[in-house]
Amino acid sequence: MSKRSKTFYIFNTLKGMAMGAADVVPGVSGGTIAFISGIYEELLETINRLNLKTLKILFKDGFKEFWKAINGNFLASLLLGIAISVVSFAKGISFLLHNYPIELWSFFFGLVLASVLFVGKDIDRSKAGSWIALVLGVLIALYITQLKVGAYVDNPWYLFLSGALAICAMILPGISGSFILVLLGSYETVLNAVHQRDLQTIAIVGAGAIVGLLSFSKLLKWTFDHYKNITLALLTGFILGSLNKIWPWKEVLESKLIDGKKFIIAEQNVSPFHSGNSSEFITALLLSVGGFLLIYILEKSVRKNP
Repeated sequence: MSKRSKTFYIFNTLKGMAMGAADVVPGVSGGTIAFISGIYEELLETINRLNLKTLKILFKDGFKEFWKAINGNFLASLLLGIAISVVSFAKGISFLLHNYPIELWSFFFGLVLASVLFVGKDIDRSKAGSWIALVLGVLIALYITQLKVGAYVDNPWYLFLSGALAICAMILPGISGSFILVLLGSYETVLNAVHQRDLQTIAIVGAGAIVGLLSFSKLLKWTFDHYKNITLALLTGFILGSLNKIWPWKEVLESKLIDGKKFIIAEQNVSPFHSGNSSEFITALLLSVGGFLLIYILEKSVRKNP
């Protein structure tokens, strides 16, 4: 890999920040951002370099060679951006989710809709297998997004498992790791841990995430290496199906009070005009267009400056 400029790593950190901001929201995948920004396959490749072979390089040839072997500059700049975003935006995203949910979901709906178009355009649509994989991806995402939310939990072993499962979803475009935490009932625990700097809880979830990441990334890389077109179609289906979850207008079907807080267990999509507030719809539409244009600009800039 040729030597990269400081500008590349600055932009890589910004991409990490975008991934981190997306991952905080239950319904939007940081993997989608990685895909659109052109770093997805390199990210998988880099994760898969973290193994016993590269660990031997550390002890045999020193830290410099080890850092080069794991593509350390790329990984560090990306993780820095994700960390900055999660720590900075977790509280703000939580505030927006509670106070301006329609506006927030509208922005992300436009963002994810654009992602479907830009990821899907690289699929070979002349092959029947691509269409089958696309439909399968949509059906899987629809099924996941219609599951009932789990109860609030804070058991250490359960949080470890939650971290492992969430990170697997997090690196899949279209499937949100935060939403998996919501389904498992761990989202509020993890978000509170970030707000309150609860290092013990963060460490437990992080350990689970590392185990899940190192395991699942190998499978994803293998599918890209051997069945890239089918994998692209499946991931595009995931993203398309996830639009069901982030539709801005919802009607609560079932909720539960846990520790004095209201948790939504089940909900359904409704018409934008269900509330009769036309000004709200116009604002939501503008934010959706803004999200769409953001991805469009990002995708164009990536093609000009890979």
